[in-house]
Amino acid sequence: MNPTGREAPARSATADREIVISRDIDAPRELVFKAFTEVRHLSRWWGPKGFTTTTRAFEFRVGGVWEFVLHGPDGTDYSEWITWNEIVPPERITMLHGEYRGDPNAFESVLTFAPAGETTRIEMLTVFPTKELRDEAIKKHGAIEAGQQTLGNLAAYVAEFGRNGVED
Repeated sequence: MNPTGREAPARSATADREIVISRDIDAPRELVFKAFTEVRHLSRWWGPKGFTTTTRAFEFRVGGVWEFVLHGPDGTDYSEWITWNEIVPPERITMLHGEYRGDPNAFESVLTFAPAGETTRIEMLTVFPTKELRDEAIKKHGAIEAGQQTLGNLAAYVAEFGRNGVED
């Protein structure tokens, strides 16, 4: 316990700007982490159902960038930009995600990978700059459902990836 009690207020101070999505994945943590950190895997499952990804640049390291286009099932293209702020294999990834470098509406996400025997509990904590941007992401873009679908795609990909024994 923190003797100053400062952790609880910090959490509540951002609660109205957060989205938290989690899922249990039937695979070891190292395999789930690998699917998140190598572009040849990531681009095969990233995004909600019906979306595809085209990568323009990818460098998985602190300060590295993933620039990509998310192609919607309706033909709409969404330019996306992620920079990796913290990487703690195979436990945690912190990233800043926006439409482009310097996007004032970019949001931070913290991905945690917790082992539970042969399964992995993944949690995506996303903190938006404002409550309004969080609310818009939920209402206009279906962010909660999209996040759940994305983790569902990850679970399906990792199940197939692990079943085929293709780990490299």
